[in-house]
Amino acid sequence: MQLAMVQDTVMPLEDLPEAYLDRGMFFADGVYEVLRSYEGKLFALDPHMQRFAQSLEAIDIRGIDVDEVRRRVIDTYAQSGIAEAKVYFHATRGRSSRDMIDTPGLKPSFFMTITELEDYSQEKEQGISVCGHPDWRWKKCHIKSLNLLANVLARRDAQRRGCSEAILFNEEEGLITEGSGSSFFAVLTDARGGLTLRTSPLIANILPSVTRTYVLRAANDVGLSVVEDALTCAEAAQARELFIAMTTHDIVPVVRFEGTRIGDGRPGRLTRQLMRKFRQFVG
Repeated sequence: MQLAMVQDTVMPLEDLPEAYLDRGMFFADGVYEVLRSYEGKLFALDPHMQRFAQSLEAIDIRGIDVDEVRRRVIDTYAQSGIAEAKVYFHATRGRSSRDMIDTPGLKPSFFMTITELEDYSQEKEQGISVCGHPDWRWKKCHIKSLNLLANVLARRDAQRRGCSEAILFNEEEGLITEGSGSSFFAVLTDARGGLTLRTSPLIANILPSVTRTYVLRAANDVGLSVVEDALTCAEAAQARELFIAMTTHDIVPVVRFEGTRIGDGRPGRLTRQLMRKFRQFVG
């Protein structure tokens, strides 16, 4: 007899709810997206849907109608009645027994949640501490894969060290890639004494963050030059200002890096200016 166990309950395999037999659970064989709403309006839905479609194509999941997913997001969000919401959805290759090679004709699975966002106003007002962590992720981070174990381990390590985010760096060269769940930015003084915004370029080990795109647009609007070039943890610790950016929080100032105070230990002037500009995009 083929058996399954859920918690401490043993049952015949054929009685197991099929949700447990999913390639997303067995192999992280799927992709996901997260977007948010501001004051009852979904923000940047089209760029998120475009990235979702690119991720599906990158791992060859077929049978998902992206336009239908878009409609589901809009309709389900409208039913939620949540003004400041986090919208999460993912698609897996489908449900089958645990085998590396999927069954022909497998139907993809879809899952979505809409939840209320926490209030992040205090950390945005005061700034956060971050710390470095080796980047243990796979080499195709431009795909928004469900496989986030390395990100989880980095964030857990940061929490143990009293930090809000882990800033990942590759162990070969010591160059920062991004945060465990965010893009990372530094305001630096250039050779001419001017200020530049520096962030890692979009290569295969960087997620093409939608929020990052809006941050760079905000920088351009306020006349801040952007340099897409990776920096080391030592360079970051000596920056004039630091901040991270992610879908659920948008821009969050960083006031300590690996215990080193950044600037005067308060959110920097340019960071606050970019935060105000970003809010104009969602107003």
